[in-house]
Amino acid sequence: MDYATITEMSRKITIHKYEGNTQWSVNVEDSYGKEYHLGYWINVDYDSFSSYIEEKAKEIWKNEVEPKEDLMSKAIAECIQSDIDRGVEPCLD
Repeated sequence: MDYATITEMSRKITIHKYEGNTQWSVNVEDSYGKEYHLGYWINVDYDSFSSYIEEKAKEIWKNEVEPKEDLMSKAIAECIQSDIDRGVEPCLD
């Protein structure tokens, strides 16, 4: 697989092409780990391609928001851990 990764702090741009494939795939990850797929490209003019990706990445990073804590998931995980600690097999039914 061909790929390039550019990392800024905990933010990341990944450009990759699988072996034998003609398409490049571009993903941007924000500082909270949320991934955004920018699309696929076949014919790549490096200057316009890199400018577009950089512009979109900056827009995503400028507007990133810390995800809210999912209290329900946290409560379920605590119940499962409580069952495990008591020696009971967790059951979500």
